[in-house]
Amino acid sequence: MPEHPDLQDEQDYLDRAYEGLEFMRGEARQMLDGVLDLGRGGTFQSRTERDIVVRTSLARLEQLDIGDQALYFGRIDRLPEPAAGGDGGHGRDGNGNGNGGPRAARPLLGESFHIGRLAVSGPDHEPLVVDWRAPVAEPFYRATGLDPQGLARRRHLAVRGRSVLGLEDEYFVDPSGRPAAPVPGTGGAAAGDGAAGERLLSEGLVLGGPGALLSALGQARTGRMGDIVGTIQREQDEIIRSPLAGLLVVQGGPGTGKTAVALHRAAYLLYTHRFPLERQGVLVVGPNPLFLRYIEQVLPSLGETGVSLSTVSGLVPEVRVRGVDDPAVATLKGDVRMVEVLARAVRTRQRPLRHDAEIPFGAGVLRLRARTTEDIVGLARRRPGAHNARRRFVEAQVVRALADEYRARLARTGATPADEPPTSEEQADLAQRLRRTPEVIEALDRMWPRLSAHEFLHDLLGARPLLAVAGKNILSPAEIQRLYRPRSASLDAVAWTAGDSALVDEARTLLGPRRATRPARARVPRSDEAAMAEAGFWPQGLAPTPAPAHSGAGGGGGEEEIRTFGHIVVDEVQDLSPMQLRMVARRSLSGSMTVVGDIAQATGPWAPSGWGEVTRHLSPQRPPRLVELTVSYRTPSEVVAVAAQVLAVAAPQIAPPRPVRQSGHRPRIVAAGRAELGAALAGLAREEVGAVAPGRLAVLGPTVLLPELTRALAEAGLDPIDPRDPEGDGLAAGLVVLPADEANGLEFDSVIVVEPSLVAAAGDGAGGEGPPVATTRGLRTLYVALTRPTRRLAVLHAEPLPVELH
Repeated sequence: MPEHPDLQDEQDYLDRAYEGLEFMRGEARQMLDGVLDLGRGGTFQSRTERDIVVRTSLARLEQLDIGDQALYFGRIDRLPEPAAGGDGGHGRDGNGNGNGGPRAARPLLGESFHIGRLAVSGPDHEPLVVDWRAPVAEPFYRATGLDPQGLARRRHLAVRGRSVLGLEDEYFVDPSGRPAAPVPGTGGAAAGDGAAGERLLSEGLVLGGPGALLSALGQARTGRMGDIVGTIQREQDEIIRSPLAGLLVVQGGPGTGKTAVALHRAAYLLYTHRFPLERQGVLVVGPNPLFLRYIEQVLPSLGETGVSLSTVSGLVPEVRVRGVDDPAVATLKGDVRMVEVLARAVRTRQRPLRHDAEIPFGAGVLRLRARTTEDIVGLARRRPGAHNARRRFVEAQVVRALADEYRARLARTGATPADEPPTSEEQADLAQRLRRTPEVIEALDRMWPRLSAHEFLHDLLGARPLLAVAGKNILSPAEIQRLYRPRSASLDAVAWTAGDSALVDEARTLLGPRRATRPARARVPRSDEAAMAEAGFWPQGLAPTPAPAHSGAGGGGGEEEIRTFGHIVVDEVQDLSPMQLRMVARRSLSGSMTVVGDIAQATGPWAPSGWGEVTRHLSPQRPPRLVELTVSYRTPSEVVAVAAQVLAVAAPQIAPPRPVRQSGHRPRIVAAGRAELGAALAGLAREEVGAVAPGRLAVLGPTVLLPELTRALAEAGLDPIDPRDPEGDGLAAGLVVLPADEANGLEFDSVIVVEPSLVAAAGDGAGGEGPPVATTRGLRTLYVALTRPTRRLAVLHAEPLPVELH
């Protein structure tokens, strides 16, 4: 940005704001020190009050610690009141046209506000910075020339650390007070050329702070998603500030910022509805642990550390996902028909005895008659509640029948008077003795066993007869056979899959806890990143989280009720199966959810053709709100043009997002012989690493080729990294190698897509006979891979290119 005559004034104001921030930190530390000096004594009430102050003070200090993030990034100046003659509020008067021009060209300005990450006030409680989520800050994101929302000027500030480096002004009125004509480079037609030919293509679009936006988009990737709080655009802000209630569905193509919008919405809702949501909790669900590591710093950078992050499978702590289902099996396990299959499988475990059971008791033998157990099971089946909860009713009925027979026997033998009823103490003692009798316990376990969800599913999938009974007239014989897998020696040895976790969760709903439940509790997050990544769970702060009910699959420990949340955010929701969507829905306390995705990027076994197929499992009773992000900020126009050819075949009903940026680099398509593929990749990667340094390069290709590609890069001394390894550098590495179907939601400065025809065939054809044949799922995967770069794209192939890329 060019030097501006107000630059020193803004620097002085920033210094003053930091003094206010230090004063606020001092107040929080003083409050904390004051209660700590009181020691540990006192009454129970005083100790409780002290603990509350300690927690509040620590949370406040954490919130005020913004690290190296800019304290504020913008300023708005309102139109002066009719009777006012100059600047009001805490802003300063001054002239200038935003490009360092003469001060006489500036219109009169009214009350001003600096917009930042958090609210800051001085010792006299004068507001110095307003929180970006406050209502007064809304015009900073919403104002346009046609709808200035009461603003005379909007200013974007380039702040690094405690220094103001530059600023960019947009005026909504001219010096005479009339609406201002758009000025090139300041929010109107088109921004000028940037480095290496990069520029905005904003004709017909209204962009807030185009210079600041171009600067932010042009920065090298770091391997961590950053917040967009300083460059949120109008269509994004409208979604962020949408009401809390109900299901909000956000459709957004590559580069539209849908993930960032969803996370900023979570921060906004926590600010606006702090009291209920801080207590109820907010959950963010992502597609895989790599994605969670990628986004984990966004909410803390916005001052929100009490949000739980998890994969869908991570919501089911009883199982540890280690296996991968065949696509056909994964599709079947995600089918909503499995709800009925599981319900019937539970019912088959509720059965009367086939023959009378003899129960040795005292000096004789009691008889539990099969007809009696049939009546008991029939009654229990008609009662409401989960399976395990109704076991107590079955037990009570069995014990009562045996106790009646025992007392009748005593009366017949004259051991007790027939007309003298037993006391309540005698009844309780008799019932307790009968419950402890091994034969009674065995009979109850045959009639109505207590079942844990993962043990139940392991038994079901490992027994063809059980599957046949449960799936009769629901699944075909071929589908029943497809579900079968040999039993493992122990639950710890089961290679659970993502599809299994959804079935376990459904079964847990049908069964209920195996023992009496206890309330879900807050837990301290595990510091071992490898263990968290393996479990697919990524907690932040000390918020209540879906704490594991078992230490591992089949481990010991008690069970807890399903943890519910006041608001849930789901990213890449288009790849969730109906059964996984049901998992998410049952964790919503009130139906308040924000789900974001792109139908065109649906690459999972379940690929919906429209949002109705998703929302009917999330909000069956209440109509959802569907909004769309139409502008691609991240993906340059050169990349969008290439990817749009694939999109036209993969999802012809979806229009590509409109790019606003041109990178100045045309995508390269490089052909190589099959034997030279590795060497060609190494040479191409070396060029790209040098071109985007200190940015990041990703090599994306079919899974079957990754070992070969990684080996070729390593032999060339390029140090390729698998970012999925929690022990490595992750996405912060300069060069990463990933399967194309695991790149959803990620972004890199440069991307090399290897063998697009194999990607388009979803891996089919690699090493086989005949050319690979593109599938809809494969073409959507290719579309995802092609749209990951922010600057440069290259395509390397030995196989013939898909026709969509010719």
